[in-house]
Order: sequence, then structure tokens, then C-alpha cells
Amino acid sequence: MKLRCWGTRGSIPVSLTAPDVRAKIVRALQGATGIDLADPAAIETYVDALGFDVAGTFGGHSACLQIETGGREHLVLDLGTGVRALGQQMLARFGPQVPQTYHVFLSHLHWDHIMGLPFFTPVYIAGNRIVVHSCHPHAEFALRRQQAEPSFPVRFEQFSADFEFRTATPGVPFDVDGTRVVAHPQRHAGDSYGWRFERAGKSLVYSTDSEHRLEDEDERAGFIAFFDRADAVVFDAMYSLADAISVKADWGHSSNIVGVELCQAARARRLVMFHHEPAYSDSQIAQILEETRRFEQITREDGHVLEVLSAWDGLELTL
Repeated sequence: MKLRCWGTRGSIPVSLTAPDVRAKIVRALQGATGIDLADPAAIETYVDALGFDVAGTFGGHSACLQIETGGREHLVLDLGTGVRALGQQMLARFGPQVPQTYHVFLSHLHWDHIMGLPFFTPVYIAGNRIVVHSCHPHAEFALRRQQAEPSFPVRFEQFSADFEFRTATPGVPFDVDGTRVVAHPQRHAGDSYGWRFERAGKSLVYSTDSEHRLEDEDERAGFIAFFDRADAVVFDAMYSLADAISVKADWGHSSNIVGVELCQAARARRLVMFHHEPAYSDSQIAQILEETRRFEQITREDGHVLEVLSAWDGLELTL
């Protein structure tokens, strides 16, 4: 099982600005003292050693992940703006002549999680099949409405692919091309649902747009069971703990610290922090990652090590 991240920002897509790029260049040059900048090999070595927040970027597309299971059908998690690049990759890989089946799993129906649909090339290719899985009975209405005039020039009816909408029941497992799938309810405006995927002894949990009240023992126990020994938990760590419990309480998101606590209790292998705050710079996200790793180290119990990552547009993770 392989996870590919195509969009990892929360709430709204963002992009690097000219001042952002300039700041990265300045930081890189400030650290280049003693480097022979006339030597291409030395430059390559130096750049490779730079921090990811300086030499790269966590990206700015809104939520979209892909799970490669080894099966013939494709699993897509949410339809944020990252799905555009996924569609381009699928077209380059398979071409328009060979029909493909895409299973889309929606966490919820807010704009940042569905706005990429009309830019997903496979929906314009006749013979392709798009199966939308959601716990919201009005998922089809939401996707059709965002295509309606005057919001968008291409109506839903103009898509050439065949669409099918399936409503899942939380807690009731079902099979998708040999992968066991189950949904779990989450605390978020308009209702949100996490998804757990299991195949060939590997498991991945996608849990975004979820606010946690750890003092609610039943809720906490439910998430620990949902995350139980997962190989990776993609977790909504949009805010700092201070923000999550104060000025941004009831905004429907969680924090890095809560993610560590739940994953440790569930004995999960990896925490993949996701749905990054759009106002955060690359350096801020990198700092949060460093702080989260330190927190994980000092709170370990029984020798269980939780690997902590920050998702970025382009990240590939083999489970």
C-alpha cells in the first residue's frame, strides 16, 4: 500500500509569494559561507543538505490524497485542488483510451474538499467510472450545485465519465477492489467522516477536519479504536494546541499534540500531520514538525516509537 499526497493545505489553496521565495534564497545564501559556488557539484551537495522548508515547500493545494493498493482501481481521498495534478498523472500513465475506475472517498462537502472536481481530467473521458463514497446522502447534490450557473461554466451533466454515488454507513465495513473500508464520524460543522483502509495486513487512516474533545471518554475511545495499530494516520493538525483550545475552539480542527496523544494510545506506527493552516509559512510548518517530534520523544511509553511526518504536496509513503 502506498500513499501519495497531492494536496495537503487546509481551508483554502495558497501559493508561495515573491517575498516567500526571496526569503528562502536569502536563508540559503546566508548558510553558504565556505561553499565553492563555482563548483556545480558542491552546490548540489549543499542544496541537498538544506532544510526542506528552505530548499522545498510543503505546497498549497487543498486536500487530495491517493492510495495505491496494487489493485486495478484507483482510490482518491477528497477532491481538493490537488486532484488536478493527480488527473494529469493518471492521463499520462494510462492515456485516454483505456477506461479507468476511480473510487472517491469524501470526508465532507466543504468547498476546499470538492472544488477540484471540474479540473480532474478523467471526468471528461468517456468510459471512465467515478464512484463517489460518502456518508452524506446529499453528496451528489453538493457536487452538482458547485457546477451550476453562474458558479462554473461546465455543468455536471457535461462530464463524459459515468458517475455513481454510494452512501456509506459509519462503522459498517465494505469492500472496494479487495480493500476493506470503514468510515467513522468526526466533530466538524456539517459533519465529517474519517476513513480507514486495510489491505494485505496494512492499514491507513484518513482523519481530517475533525475537532477532538479528549475529555469525552467515549469519543476518545472511539478514535483510539479507529486508529488502532494503523501503519499511518493522516491527521488534521491544522492548529497549535493553544489555538485549538482557545481562540479557534469549535472551528472543527485539531492540533499536533492531540494527534500524538491519540496515535500513541492507539499504538499507530506513523502520524502524518495534514490540513496545514494556510497562513503558515514553510518555516512555521517545519518548526511545528520539529516541536511535535520532541513532544513524541518525551511522552513515549513502553518503548513504542511513533514516527511523525508533515504531509507535503508530492510526498509518497510506502506502508
